[in-house]
Amino acid sequence: MILDTNPNRMELLRLKKRRVLAKRGHKLLKDKQDELMKQLLELVDKVKELRKKVDRELAKATGRYLFAKAGMGIEFLESAMLIPGIRIELTIEEKSTMGVKTPIFKVQTEGSIQNYGFAHTTGELDSSLLAIERVVEELIHLAEKEKKLQLMAEEIEKTRRRVNALEYILIPNLEDTIKYITMKLSEMERSNLTRLMKVKDIVRSR
Repeated sequence: MILDTNPNRMELLRLKKRRVLAKRGHKLLKDKQDELMKQLLELVDKVKELRKKVDRELAKATGRYLFAKAGMGIEFLESAMLIPGIRIELTIEEKSTMGVKTPIFKVQTEGSIQNYGFAHTTGELDSSLLAIERVVEELIHLAEKEKKLQLMAEEIEKTRRRVNALEYILIPNLEDTIKYITMKLSEMERSNLTRLMKVKDIVRSR
């Protein structure tokens, strides 16, 4: 599609500069898209493995807890779990990856998850709670990776739209307009040349 413009040399020069910038921007965005896609695929594999690990550990921790619950009186279990003994603090920082701001979750814990006496509790309860504590840390790590995955996927989609807009709309329109202006300027030059020749013939005939 030809852009709405005046066919003159100044406009032709401006459009040629704009085409150079558009092609340069297209290459940079395409390189960014390719690199983001590469990192995304690597991250997908890591997230899959981490999710499998978390699911396995969570199933083990839950199984141990249910086993401990079955081996203890309900009143002793409720008493042991009544007062929380551990405090988890989550801080979020940001890291830039190819212009994409992704979160970094940092976990700080205080206290002990085993905040109970050992007279009426079992070793299975100790093992299950320690396993749950480890799983919580892995879950937070997984959440960080999945959020990064989501943000990178959104950025890839935005970049893809920009690349397509440049490749299929702006650059072709600029090239069509440059061809049109070049053709119009050539026609004007031929017309001027013909007019000058006629003037010259008139002057000679006198």
